[in-house]
Amino acid sequence: MKYRLNLAQMNRNFELDILRGLTIALMIIVDAPPDAIYKTLQHSAWQGLTLADTVFPAFVFAMGAATAFSISRRQPSLKKICRRAGLLFFAGILLNGLTFFCYGLEHFRFFGILQRLATVYFFGMLILLKLKSAAQISAAAFLLLIISSAGFHIYAPENPFDEMKNISGAADLIFPGVNHIYEKTHDPEGIYGNLASTATMLFGILTGKFLLKKERWKILLYGAGILILGYGWSYFDIVSKKIWTAPFALLNAGGDMILIAVLGILFEKLPRSKKFFRPFDSLGKNPLFFFLLSNVLVILMCTIEIEGVPIWILIYQKTFAGLIGVEFGALIFCVNWCALLIIPAEFLNRRGIIIKIGNSN
Repeated sequence: MKYRLNLAQMNRNFELDILRGLTIALMIIVDAPPDAIYKTLQHSAWQGLTLADTVFPAFVFAMGAATAFSISRRQPSLKKICRRAGLLFFAGILLNGLTFFCYGLEHFRFFGILQRLATVYFFGMLILLKLKSAAQISAAAFLLLIISSAGFHIYAPENPFDEMKNISGAADLIFPGVNHIYEKTHDPEGIYGNLASTATMLFGILTGKFLLKKERWKILLYGAGILILGYGWSYFDIVSKKIWTAPFALLNAGGDMILIAVLGILFEKLPRSKKFFRPFDSLGKNPLFFFLLSNVLVILMCTIEIEGVPIWILIYQKTFAGLIGVEFGALIFCVNWCALLIIPAEFLNRRGIIIKIGNSN
C-alpha cells in the first residue's frame, strides 16, 4: 500500500467518486451491525435483492469504470496488472488473518471481498487488453453471463439453483474445501462467481468509456435496457448475491448505470448540489483504504473484550442501544461510525492524498 498526492484533480470524475463513496458508506453501515438491523440492510438469505446486496456489485462496477479512466491515460503492462491483483489478494488474506486468532488455521477462509476484487480485476484487465470497442466489451460481458448461467443448468438441470446442490457450491467444496469457506455449502466470494462478477466489471468499464465522452444519456438508456433484460432473465435464473447469478449482475449493473447517469445530469444542471455530496466524494477518493480501516478496527473491537463483552458491543450498549427500537438504534450506531470515518477521509481529500494498493494504472 502506498500513497501519492493527487495533483490532477481535474482528471477525476466527480460522479464516479460519489458512487464509490456511497458504496463504501453503505459497506461500512451493513458490514458489522452490533444488533438486529432492518431487513433491507441485511443480505438476502439465498435469493432476492436488498439494499445490502447492491453494495459489493456497485464497488466492482465502480472499479471497472475507474479502470476505463486510468487506461485512457496509460496502458498498463501485464506485470503491473499481476502486481496490483496480487497485492489486493494478499491484503484480503491479511484481513482474513485477523480472524485466525478466533478460529485457527483449520478454518481459515481463503476468499473474501478483496480476493474477489483482485480476481475480477485480473481477468477483467486481461479481457480489456484484447478488446477495445464498447461493442466488444459488451459482448464479452454477456458471454460470461451466458456461460455462468449455462453452468448452473448443465450441472443440475432439474433444480439449477438449489442451495444444497449447485455448480458454484460444488466448486467451493473442491477448493478451498468445506473447512475454508464462509458457509458450509458455498462461499459467496468463491471461484465460480468470478464469471458473472467479471461481467459486472466489464459493464463498469463500458460505463467509464461513456463517461469519458460525457455520453450520460447513452449510459441512462443502456442502463435501462440492461435493467429490463435482468428482470426478464430473472424468470429463468434466480436473483442471488450468494452465487452472483446472471440476473443479479444485470440488475445491479443496470441500476448502477442509471444512478451514475442521474448523478452526472444532476451535477451538470445543479452544480451547487455537489456540496451536499462532499462527504461521499471524500470517501470515494480512497475507498479501499477506508474499507480496510473500518474492517480492521471493527474486527479488533469485536475481538478485545472488557469483562467478557466485546468493545464494539459495549460502546453500542452505552450509546444508541434501544434508541426508539432495536433496528433504529443499531442503524444510528452504524451511521455514526461511518460519520467518524468521514473525518479522516476529508482530511486526506483536502490534502489531495490518494492511497493506493499497488500502482495506479
